Amino acid sequence: MEHEEKKVCIVGAGASGISAAKTLKEYGISFDCFEKGSQIGGNWRYNNDNGRSSAYNSLHINTNRDIMGYSDYPLPRGLPMFPHHSQIIQYFDNYVDHFGLRKLIRFQTSVEELLHQPDGRWLVRTDQGDQYLYDYVIVANGHHWNPRYPDPPFPGLFTGDVLHSHHYRVPEQIQGKDLLLVGIGNSAVDIACEVARLHKGRVTISSRSGAYIVPNWIMGKPLDSLANPLTARLPLFMQRLLLKTTLFLARGNQEAYGVPTPQRPILSEHPTLSQDLLTLAGRGLIEFKPNIKAFQEKEVYFEDGSHAAYDQIVYATGYKISFPFLKEPIFTNSEENDIRLYKKVVHPNYPNLFFQGLIQPLGAIMPLAEVQAIWIARLISGECRLPTREQMQQEISQDAKKVQKRYNPSPRHTLQVDFYPYKAGIEREMKKMRV
Repeated sequence: MEHEEKKVCIVGAGASGISAAKTLKEYGISFDCFEKGSQIGGNWRYNNDNGRSSAYNSLHINTNRDIMGYSDYPLPRGLPMFPHHSQIIQYFDNYVDHFGLRKLIRFQTSVEELLHQPDGRWLVRTDQGDQYLYDYVIVANGHHWNPRYPDPPFPGLFTGDVLHSHHYRVPEQIQGKDLLLVGIGNSAVDIACEVARLHKGRVTISSRSGAYIVPNWIMGKPLDSLANPLTARLPLFMQRLLLKTTLFLARGNQEAYGVPTPQRPILSEHPTLSQDLLTLAGRGLIEFKPNIKAFQEKEVYFEDGSHAAYDQIVYATGYKISFPFLKEPIFTNSEENDIRLYKKVVHPNYPNLFFQGLIQPLGAIMPLAEVQAIWIARLISGECRLPTREQMQQEISQDAKKVQKRYNPSPRHTLQVDFYPYKAGIEREMKKMRV
């Protein structure tokens, strides 16, 4: 069934999509926002019926309350500094209702196909059997929902239980078992600490290269509140020295707790935040092993020559970036999360296709998704323009080289941005390219 043309399509009503809807509404731009589930919130809605949420029951946000909110709708000061997911989703619900967005979102409607047309517009087909033509599309479907497993898989066959952290909800799923977690990111560490407190079963973390463990608090203040535009402008070696000194004063050498220290410099990877890991490791409740070498039934062999038997493995090995509705191969290396976009937003070959929230910041994502939405709205309204395709491609290549030089090679780091420099870069772009 063919419908009258709508100007903009927003795919998803999570933390990014709702800020896009709010911004387009403010700019008077007509849009349709399609959400697969029956409610807003995306990854932050526990047991979301869209099937995409990775939130577990005990999840708290790891960026502090005062820096994670939208600019014109801050989180209430009465909330804890690191709110529970139920408080975060209530904040998103309040945001949507405050700005009158709920009635503008088409719930329980999934975008099944997004097809580029000869005239440059986009044809959108939904699971309701409808199709629409749009001049612009904003993709805000999130990037923490399609589980990634080790590839290639480890040799041998593990005959115990296997779970990806995406499917973890409550400790009853894994407690009482000898447990091996693969990965040392935030989810792996959260799960390990939660289970270790129960004092049932052995808890081990296996990691190829380890991680620097960063506490949430230091000297009574959230550690991430110490970052600011001034420190972000320091040379990288000075940022590393400052953070390394701060961490040493806060908790000493992490190896003293039994947690291996990576060989690469600090700030070469996304940090792992935990107030509890070092204490629990120091008590012997969490142990550490290097990368897995092979499986033999329930026996796991590690690269240091040691081995041990486990009842269950939890893969906390991240996520694949996926756009199942994009039927054209517009990215050449998406399997490795290598998504080349101008300012992490615009595809140089499709200047009317925007990707919002497709970043992994050192800091909160919501304010950055909001500034992306403002830039997108100004591009659509004609207040700003884009550089030429060649200029965008050149900057994309330069940005990719900087990421490769700084960060540990991994699909985990392809979306990495520093909060303040990235935000300032979008703001400069809006001023420089103002029409």
